[in-house]
Amino acid sequence: MLMHKVISRTFEILRSQVKSESCVLTVCDSPVIIWPNKGVYVTPEAITPNTLCEDIHQWIQADEQESFGKKSGKKKNKKSLAVSVINLHLMIEVTKPGPLSAPILSRTVQKSHFLSTTLPMDCVVSTSCSDTIKDACEILVEALIQQLCEMEKVTLQHLKGTTLLIPEPLHFLLPEPKGLVTVIYPAGVPDSQLETQRKDLHQQFELPDDRPYFRRANAYHFPNEPYKDGYLRNPHLVLAHPTMDNGKLYLVHGIYSYHHYMQDRMDDNGWGCAYRSLQTICSWFQQQGYVERPVPTHKDIQQALVDVGDKQASFVGSRQWIGSIEVQAVLNQLLGVTSKIMFVSQGSELASKGRELANHFVTEGTPVMIGGGVLAHTILGVAWSETSGEIRYLILDPHYTGGEDLQVITDKVSVTSICIDYSTFLPVKKQNKTLHHMYLCYCFQGWCGWKGPDFWDQTAYYNLCLPQRPKVI
Repeated sequence: MLMHKVISRTFEILRSQVKSESCVLTVCDSPVIIWPNKGVYVTPEAITPNTLCEDIHQWIQADEQESFGKKSGKKKNKKSLAVSVINLHLMIEVTKPGPLSAPILSRTVQKSHFLSTTLPMDCVVSTSCSDTIKDACEILVEALIQQLCEMEKVTLQHLKGTTLLIPEPLHFLLPEPKGLVTVIYPAGVPDSQLETQRKDLHQQFELPDDRPYFRRANAYHFPNEPYKDGYLRNPHLVLAHPTMDNGKLYLVHGIYSYHHYMQDRMDDNGWGCAYRSLQTICSWFQQQGYVERPVPTHKDIQQALVDVGDKQASFVGSRQWIGSIEVQAVLNQLLGVTSKIMFVSQGSELASKGRELANHFVTEGTPVMIGGGVLAHTILGVAWSETSGEIRYLILDPHYTGGEDLQVITDKVSVTSICIDYSTFLPVKKQNKTLHHMYLCYCFQGWCGWKGPDFWDQTAYYNLCLPQRPKVI
């Protein structure tokens, strides 16, 4: 109990510091410094407590704000400008004005146990365009104090002897109107051991208990923070939606990574399109919190097919293609995810599958892998009119071989490339010679874009793999 009292007293000291005049907030990448508890004193002097929060942006260095957009080729659209983020650092003044008294040194001999740790405080508050700096500071200081209270609870709850688990704040974006909420988890404790806490949160926020909202992978990623792995996320969000009479949009839910040819120092140009589509699907399950394992490599995928008895051992390390059936098998083997298969005898029939695809994106919301002829693609959604039957497909093309440039990937440019398959997949024997497949890869209106029914080979058969969400919390 003594340890509990010491920890509680320490947190009380921290809360008193946040409420004191020594508390300082610095706006990142700017000269702006705010003393929120000293009459909201601000420097430079041109800024007052009644300055609007949105006016702070003019003091922030543009290089930092623009760097993310330049690296990703991000287009400016209404959706990307809807949220504006201002980052601040929390600091405490350790010196004070005025004369200093002479220090007094004393020595006490006693046994003690010293614990030292850094609390990763990370607080988010939402303000409107009409809110002033004074308004925002009042909200933020109160939120910081509340976060310290929650950190204290988590620290004491998971205290084991003299071992402390660091309280870790994570932000989660919940369906409207709930918005962004912060949850404190003990660092180092896996999600599998936090199911009871997640159930309580689902009940508190009246969320369904058949899909994850509060796993670590569900944590909100702020738009000004680039992903460390280098993959683009959700490139389709910058696209204009197609217009059609009485048409509705049915889109993939959540976040996925765009996987395509030539990534990961892997030259799979001409044979790896289905592997890349599968990787995009796996990234969706990972980033929605359904699985914790990393996105599988080509070798992982091939080994999984060997393990389930679908392929011979020699398949591992080869350049052989896979299709929708193999994608279904790998998802089940590696992720425990079941899938439905939709068979289409010829591409012209895909125009009549609007209802089935729309229902999939409403109920499951997962990316769909489609394979036909010698090509594989990922369907991210459909625009479909129930009255006219008109349909457009939102396609993510894994055949792209360039860098992670969002503008190139989404620009409406016609591209034609010749791909030669040098693998041993279905070789044609003629006069003791092996003829390898050569085909044209057409990409119209960008590598991520809306396509009409004529995008598909009208005479080729297609198999669609429709992954199903696991029912977990």
